[in-house]
Amino acid sequence: MTPAARLAAAASVLDSIAQGRQPAETVLKAWGQQNRFAGSKDRRAVADRVYKVLRARGRLSWIMGGREDGRALVIGSLAAIDGLSLDEIETLHTGEGYGPRPLSKQERSRLTAGAGDLPGWVAAGLPEFVVEDFRATFGDRWADEARELMQPRAPIDLRVNIARTTLEAVEAELVAAGLTPSRTPHSPVGLRLPSEPPPNIQALDAFKDGRVEIQDEGSQIVCALAGAAPGMTVVDYCAGGGGKTLGLGLAMAGQGRLIASDVVAKRLDNIRPRLARAGLEAELRLIGQNGGGMEDLNDQADLVFVDAPCSGSGTWRRRPEDAWRLTPEEVERLHALQVRILGQAAKLVKPGGRLAYVTCSMLSRENEASADAFEAAHPGFRAIIPPPQGEGDHAQRGGGGAAHAPLRRLAELGATSPCGGGMRLRLSPASTNTDGFFFALYERAA
Repeated sequence: MTPAARLAAAASVLDSIAQGRQPAETVLKAWGQQNRFAGSKDRRAVADRVYKVLRARGRLSWIMGGREDGRALVIGSLAAIDGLSLDEIETLHTGEGYGPRPLSKQERSRLTAGAGDLPGWVAAGLPEFVVEDFRATFGDRWADEARELMQPRAPIDLRVNIARTTLEAVEAELVAAGLTPSRTPHSPVGLRLPSEPPPNIQALDAFKDGRVEIQDEGSQIVCALAGAAPGMTVVDYCAGGGGKTLGLGLAMAGQGRLIASDVVAKRLDNIRPRLARAGLEAELRLIGQNGGGMEDLNDQADLVFVDAPCSGSGTWRRRPEDAWRLTPEEVERLHALQVRILGQAAKLVKPGGRLAYVTCSMLSRENEASADAFEAAHPGFRAIIPPPQGEGDHAQRGGGGAAHAPLRRLAELGATSPCGGGMRLRLSPASTNTDGFFFALYERAA
């Protein structure tokens, strides 16, 4: 493909992403399958252009006079990201072959005018309606938080299954495969790989044999701080893909009762092979939208882990397209859903047991506001500081690091905030180089 044809392809892919709800990665893969003539370098160039545009979409749309179609955004990226002159951009828009048609008078005018003074939300790269939330939450460092969330490619983190191996053994295996792993700074069971060049983790024997799983360090941390331990009855109330189910199961060392529940049967089915690969067992429960199907567990669980449905704004560095799909109305819907789910999950906690609330969101309406609403409606639950239990203890025995290391390190970084007698924890790309997470832990009165 010529450079011009790659630009036309990127514009087409961007339009497809905007018209649906599928992840950009899925749309790009489908485009590659439908266009077999495109070689690996062509596919890579198109993908790079697409992600550059998605990460800078607000700024590019501003430059192009509010246009959000793929063609306009690609044109804007050539000027604002690549730094090409108008003449250079025009040479790529001749309409010849499979390249894009010539620039219109309006497009030339926008490129000639330049960006001008950018509003704060445009400069930050965030959707306009979330900027005030970021300002209120992060204060003077809100722009740094926004930039790190929207711009860089995220590293690839692995959680080592220390029931089957050690960090050292997996490190050596990855190096032998030509990769360059490093230890995650906070999780004692994590290894980190650079995203460039993108490694094929699922092709590794370590993955196939269940010695590693792909899991962001932030997700590893919240699993550890929940305090699952051998002999407990633990419920992963919103299990989703099951990544945190595996983390909780490893903290239990195969001893106790682990229940993974969800409202979607397909999600539960997808957990089965992951459990088998990791050598873990769990009960899988399909629950109704109103929480039905779990009544036999009322007042029985030592720990209920609620990884609640959320906007996923903490993962925008991985899926920047989702930033532009979110609306204020959707955030309000999610807030109400989170409060309802927490109320349902609280029924399962036994006296003296714990309830963990987790989101992968950066927005206070889904985090502090949902936690506040739960606390107001459930005075029998008090916020607590995470106990020194969980994966950290097992990692210590396996040579992976000291128990409670994640909590100590995060407190030093100022990523914790007091809440009554407990603690609320925020993780973010800027503060901890993880995806964005919120964590709060409660104990039911005995």
